[in-house]
Amino acid sequence: MEIMIKVAPVILCGGSGTRLWPLSRAGFPKQFLCLSGQDSLFQQAAQRLSNLDDPDLKVAPPLIVTGEEHRFLAAEQLREIGIDYAAALLEPVGRNTAPALTLAALAAMENGEDPVLIVTPADQMVTDGAAFSAAMQSAIREAANDSIVILGVVPDRPETGYGYIQVENASAGSGVQVVRRFVEKPDEATAQSYLVEGGYFWNAGMFVLKASVWLKALEQFRRDILDATRAAWAHREADAQFIRPGKAEFAGIPADSVDYAVMERSPGSGFPIKMVPLDAGWSDLGAWDAVWKVLPKDESGNAHVGDVLAVDSRNTLVHANSRLVSLVGMEDVIVIETSDAVLVVNRSCSQDVKHIVNTLGQQKREEYALHRKVHRPWGWYDSLDEGGRFKVKRIQVKPRASLSLQKHHHRAEHWIVVKGTAEITNGDKVILLTENQSTYIPLGEVHRLANPGSIPLEIIEVQSGSYLGEDDIVRFEDTYGRQ
Repeated sequence: MEIMIKVAPVILCGGSGTRLWPLSRAGFPKQFLCLSGQDSLFQQAAQRLSNLDDPDLKVAPPLIVTGEEHRFLAAEQLREIGIDYAAALLEPVGRNTAPALTLAALAAMENGEDPVLIVTPADQMVTDGAAFSAAMQSAIREAANDSIVILGVVPDRPETGYGYIQVENASAGSGVQVVRRFVEKPDEATAQSYLVEGGYFWNAGMFVLKASVWLKALEQFRRDILDATRAAWAHREADAQFIRPGKAEFAGIPADSVDYAVMERSPGSGFPIKMVPLDAGWSDLGAWDAVWKVLPKDESGNAHVGDVLAVDSRNTLVHANSRLVSLVGMEDVIVIETSDAVLVVNRSCSQDVKHIVNTLGQQKREEYALHRKVHRPWGWYDSLDEGGRFKVKRIQVKPRASLSLQKHHHRAEHWIVVKGTAEITNGDKVILLTENQSTYIPLGEVHRLANPGSIPLEIIEVQSGSYLGEDDIVRFEDTYGRQ
């Protein structure tokens, strides 16, 4: 009888996906987007790891490593697909993937256990789930014997946007192989030579290893990262399944990736790395051109999502979110339409979208971080219109959820209920309003909006005042622990 292997999935859920703007933004990055099918990339990653379907594996609920600002978004998306999670480890600042994995390893060993960690980014696509599971099962069994294992994607083109893994024996077949070296992103000619020579695989950033093995390797190669992360972990605070490492200590951790900190140093050391080939329709969806490649296309090579009409157009990608988008005589063009921004770019220039995002950030424009529709732990709001001294929002509050008890220094608010029942705290009064009823919140009055019902509450909010920014909120109480 084989010994049951304990497995702890680790989903790295940071990053902003700037090359997929305007769909991906700092406040709603690409891992939470549904680019193909009904589930987000993050949800797809969680489902793949929960469906390994091997009786010899005991797979625990995943550990999620994400930022403070995305914690409720991640928790809600897992709730939607019925997957529980062990903990959400909240990074106060980004420090790349090596500290993130170290947090997960320390959390996984908290109860004296030493599971095999499956470490995967949250923003990748895999089209062949069965092939993914088979490769992962092989990697887990190898890692259970104290090996460091990386999944190498079988290349199908001379890709210059990925790092490569070279293995010792190019003719070893599809089994576990020994890694000879890691290679940085090559130029076109070098990438073509890798494809012809064989023995080279794309580095997908998916690792399988015991928690203790990662800590030992980090101790050998980057003791500074290990010590600093342990200090942050020692000062952690827990709020249900949300775990916050010490903020000041975490900010002092040197930033580095798993690859640079350990993996690229390991070949030829005391921590040799094994590789399992992955041929499962993988893509990291790093730019809109990569999204076009994985989406279904018509006979002219067009991949269209939403309300799109195209005439005499070829090899185009159109993602229409809120209105009709029409193309005439277009070729190799990408058009991404949202309610507040439109991107038009040649497919060959997809990587350069990051320059637009950088400019938006420098100009401090709202389109850099937020969509017009903004998700909050209690629901969402959609900014419908705005003028010199007014703003109109549509607000939806989840059943039995509530906004914070708050006040504003610069604006008054009118609320009109269009669906459901609203419980409204307005100063020292608490009232219930139903459809077509309204109320007025004076400037400076302490107030709260809550949904006591079992269906979503929707209201129209009309703000008026000298300043209508989202930072004009003074919170007195908050169910979700926000400042």
